Amino acid sequence: MNKQQIPIIIGVGEVVEHLAADLMKSSSVQSLAAQAALEALKDAGEIKELADNLDVVVAVRTLVDSSPMWPMPFGKSNNMPRSIAQRIGANPATAVYSKVGGDSPQRLVNHWAEKLVDGDASMVLLAGAEAMATTKAAIKQEFSLDWSEEVDGDLMDEGLGLEGLMTFHGVQHQLAPAPVGYALCENRRRAKLGCTVKQYQEKIGKTLAPFSRIASDNPYSMFSNEYSQDQISHEGEDNSYVAYPYTRAMVAKDGVNQAAAVLMTTVGKAKELGIDQSKWVYLHGYADAREKPILERQNLEQSLALRKAYQRALSDARISGNDLEFIDVYSCFPIVIFEAQEALDLPDSTVLTQTGGLPFFGGPGNNYSMHGICAVVRNLRTQPDSYGLVGANGGYMDKHSVGVYSCRPGWCRSDCVEVQAELDEQASVKLNESPIGKATIESYTVQYSRGKPLFALVVGLLDKTGERFIANNFEQDQELMGRLVSQDMVGQSIEVVSIGKGNRVALSKSDLEAFLPPVSYELRNDYQYVKTDIRGHILEIIINRPDSFNALHPMAHEELAHVFDCYEKDESLWVAILTGAGDKAFCTGNDLKYSASGKPMWLPKSGFGGITSRRRKKVVIAAVNGFAMGGGMEIALACDIVIASENAQFGLPEVKVGLIAGAGGIQRLTRQIPLKKAMDMLITGKQISSSEALKLGFINQVVSEADVLNAAREYAEIVCDNSPTSVRLTLELLAETSVHASVEDATEKMPKVIDKLFVSEDFVEGPRAFAEKRKPKWSGR
Repeated sequence: MNKQQIPIIIGVGEVVEHLAADLMKSSSVQSLAAQAALEALKDAGEIKELADNLDVVVAVRTLVDSSPMWPMPFGKSNNMPRSIAQRIGANPATAVYSKVGGDSPQRLVNHWAEKLVDGDASMVLLAGAEAMATTKAAIKQEFSLDWSEEVDGDLMDEGLGLEGLMTFHGVQHQLAPAPVGYALCENRRRAKLGCTVKQYQEKIGKTLAPFSRIASDNPYSMFSNEYSQDQISHEGEDNSYVAYPYTRAMVAKDGVNQAAAVLMTTVGKAKELGIDQSKWVYLHGYADAREKPILERQNLEQSLALRKAYQRALSDARISGNDLEFIDVYSCFPIVIFEAQEALDLPDSTVLTQTGGLPFFGGPGNNYSMHGICAVVRNLRTQPDSYGLVGANGGYMDKHSVGVYSCRPGWCRSDCVEVQAELDEQASVKLNESPIGKATIESYTVQYSRGKPLFALVVGLLDKTGERFIANNFEQDQELMGRLVSQDMVGQSIEVVSIGKGNRVALSKSDLEAFLPPVSYELRNDYQYVKTDIRGHILEIIINRPDSFNALHPMAHEELAHVFDCYEKDESLWVAILTGAGDKAFCTGNDLKYSASGKPMWLPKSGFGGITSRRRKKVVIAAVNGFAMGGGMEIALACDIVIASENAQFGLPEVKVGLIAGAGGIQRLTRQIPLKKAMDMLITGKQISSSEALKLGFINQVVSEADVLNAAREYAEIVCDNSPTSVRLTLELLAETSVHASVEDATEKMPKVIDKLFVSEDFVEGPRAFAEKRKPKWSGR
């Protein structure tokens, strides 16, 4: 390799901006990042000359761009790296916005070091910032700021990169906030070590107290208070729980205004520009590795990817953990520190921070480890023969990037393909998303807010199958909440059930049954969002939210689910008609106003409208009067017969708002009409009229606006003239054989439903009535 192409760090810069009394004087995120970038250029040499030579500027993704959970009320730059570049007088050929993850800064150093070696770049600036302290203060004070910015120029956006980090099932059970996920891992680690909660908290306090001391002396810290071991480990009014067993002093603090930047180039370019060699820091070894998602891991308390990444970086640098003088680990939560100590084979007393760590120095989101790199680089310059290491971590110990640095010349290209392949081959634990029965607690946590417990999250293993599940407590189950925070419940027996709101656990089966709503299969008279009417053997169901165009929210879904439950159970009801109140809409899908309110969202187990995930045995006719959009069309597709008014409109517009027709729309439409026609609707989101829908074949009949309900009633009467047993078993046979792709496979064996037909009263009544030349008297039994 050409030694002139060896990559080096030549400049580092950090900025901290404490909360201003006058918020109008506060810096935006892009301004803070630019200030740090200027400091990095200044650290390396002549600012203007270096800025002119920059061909790549990379910005670390901000928290407000990382998740919808973060507030973004004051606008942002449309092109973060070029906003930074403009402020420092640079015009790079390449501008990059990184993906989400605390591993980003070190991953970017690793990646662009290779690009520099290969000649794909000559000088690279990495920069990032957070202004969450100002953001939160402005929101609290109802103060308006304007940080919006439009900048021209190309942008390579790496995207969110959240694959494997966030799932619907996890979010449903509130496994989204970082403290919750890490607390699950931490509590499992505590139990594996055989420590009581108090003993483990004291261990955390002992480990973190030196971090606090370092942060108090760091001029770039957002927080300067020093805490003792007891102040960190003991829960109290000033140090309440965040997620059990974490107190506030144990976890990352995101309310910061901090920025950091790193300037990279090659040995040859540095010589050309006359950069002082005392500034040069080399990357001797590095590694990137990714762990399996948290709920798939064999061991919740461990990250094999972290250990592999640290050990590979040390191996490539040809040193051991004992050779490291300066270490900074992404210390968002204590377990990461403990895992790093073990990976480096260092004693528990080793302090793995140069900044003071995220709980004390500050936690500027994805960009924290840029500060770690800056601190390690500055310290290495004071001891040129020493080695330093930065360990960056993202997700729930999912993504890991490690770098080994020294002022000693050196470079080794890393190849982690085999390491990642080994990690990918690790067996996964099977997750059961609808668990029922007796189980054993594997780990748990309790989420707190302002010192009060909000909910519990339990990871358990089903006793019968060994499958893993996650579940929350019933809201009214204070005894369970109390036990979880007063006793060691890992390994204890528990009962679990799956309901529409998610999986729920209780201490015993009797407790679980007591917390479940009583099961009743009788139609009620007090539905708020649904009307029902019985006409002989026909049940009419009216979605009654005309002011919302019959859009549905969780409570409406639950009422519809109960109505359909009653319909399926009542042997006297043979056909159901489903329609919407008024003449404007059948159903326009999800109630977006309710969704935007931030209130809890869920679906019953039987799906959207209580029908899209239901295994039915009775006929449902949709009388579509007006708009059937999104979930409304999915409800119609789930019905057996669709009769629509002339003014009806159908559509699955989810793709227009970044969603998909996930309540059966994709699966059903592609089975009910030709694939190409279905794809046309699914990927364009366009609306079609009832006449077009009739031509395509997913509705049965079009009538005048005034006649749609009467037409459905007439059709229902025709169905009721036939044997309800035969109709029911026809639906059952269809469901039984729909798993087969070919007709031959579907008809190869005698259907199981034939046995039910043979023992039914209708099977006897039909031929007898025919022989006696009279109308059958169907019983449906």
